[in-house]
Amino acid sequence: MKGLIFTYLITALGVSGSLFSPFYGFLAYVALALLRPDSMWSHAIQGGRFSMIVAVAMLSSWACRGFGNWDLGKARPVVFLFVGFWMWSLLLAIGADNQTLAWGFVEQMAKILLPFLVGITTCKTIRDLKALAWVIVLCEGYVCFELNMHYFRGFNFLYFIGFGGVDNNSAAIGFVAALGVAFFLFLNSEKIWQKALIGACMAFILHAILFSFSRGAMLATVIGVSISFFLIKKNSMHYSMFALLLMAGFVMAGPEVRQRFLRTFEKKRGEHEASAQSRLDLWKDCYVVFMRDPVFGCGPNQWPLLASDFGWPEGKEAHSLWVQTATETGIPGITMFAGFYLVCMWRCWRTLHTLSDRAPPWFGDSCRMTIASLTGFGVAAQFVSLEALELPYYVALLGAGTLIVHTRMEREGLIPADDEQEVEVADWRDGTEEIGLRPLNAPAGRSSEPHLGILN
Repeated sequence: MKGLIFTYLITALGVSGSLFSPFYGFLAYVALALLRPDSMWSHAIQGGRFSMIVAVAMLSSWACRGFGNWDLGKARPVVFLFVGFWMWSLLLAIGADNQTLAWGFVEQMAKILLPFLVGITTCKTIRDLKALAWVIVLCEGYVCFELNMHYFRGFNFLYFIGFGGVDNNSAAIGFVAALGVAFFLFLNSEKIWQKALIGACMAFILHAILFSFSRGAMLATVIGVSISFFLIKKNSMHYSMFALLLMAGFVMAGPEVRQRFLRTFEKKRGEHEASAQSRLDLWKDCYVVFMRDPVFGCGPNQWPLLASDFGWPEGKEAHSLWVQTATETGIPGITMFAGFYLVCMWRCWRTLHTLSDRAPPWFGDSCRMTIASLTGFGVAAQFVSLEALELPYYVALLGAGTLIVHTRMEREGLIPADDEQEVEVADWRDGTEEIGLRPLNAPAGRSSEPHLGILN
């Protein structure tokens, strides 16, 4: 019953919020996409197109407001790469052997692309970006809380059944990406209750990754944590925090998880453990198909139809997002798809190293969370084929949105260079101001809030 009430509440907030701004509808859409109410509370919710209802309200509001602000600044190539990949997939679907599967892929990606475009063209302030980060962390934290409850009751629901229509490995990829967002949101938050809430979510997410028994996700977590440690400006507190995190991970893992993870690197008679070896064999066969037509590939969602030609069961996925995307969409497709993430990370990296010391701390933390989260996702995705997992796209939106807001604030003179005038910080973390920065020489009584496009 609580699940049904909660779902109705999110849907109502999404629809009503869209009347004021499409971004509020977008936040509700993200929450429904991550929580998967029909899977989370399947005993109470059967059918009910809640995401569709919110999407219609969100897109209608977006259209009525002129489709948002397309002054994308440094995020322009990120957005255009995503749009380009979808259009390339659309072109390939026209000539695909199995039209049903190919157009299913196009439709699936459109359901991610449209909300992404709504979010990226309607985010205007730091507050908007922080709201998206909180939605990601709270929703994934709650999902992992429920999975932890199943686990402690004696049934590993995540490992045996999965979540949201995907298996344990695919679900764990989303948890890896969410962990990076949670860590840097924890550092950015000042209030004790916020840190306590985010810390609890981090613990639930980390433990869920471990009892998912997904070795790719575990490896990605280790790499993501290492990248996070490299990115932050470290002091004694950070060293202590990471030591505590490593100890907690080691304790929560237990002997079964550690043994399973270490089997990934074992070799017997020159071959890896069966599961790892099968992936290597799959990737070799995908390479054979890729070389037949490296430009156009075999078509969206077409590799599973060809798997039986190599002795695999029909419908067998390539168990690698990057390998399967290259096989199905060719060099242009994989270039645009991987470039969407890589360019976002690179732009965040460049911005991180050119930030003024007087810029709000959020910009640095958001760039770091984007780089760390997408690095972890990139590693984990090498072992699972799941192009329709929504969370990584929303993490990329966090990074791209940060680039947009930062560029506009610089243009408005709200972020002076280090050698320029001082700025007055109006405690923007409390949310009492939309942006929270005002040049000291701004006329009294006059709003210094930037006008960022047609949505104001």
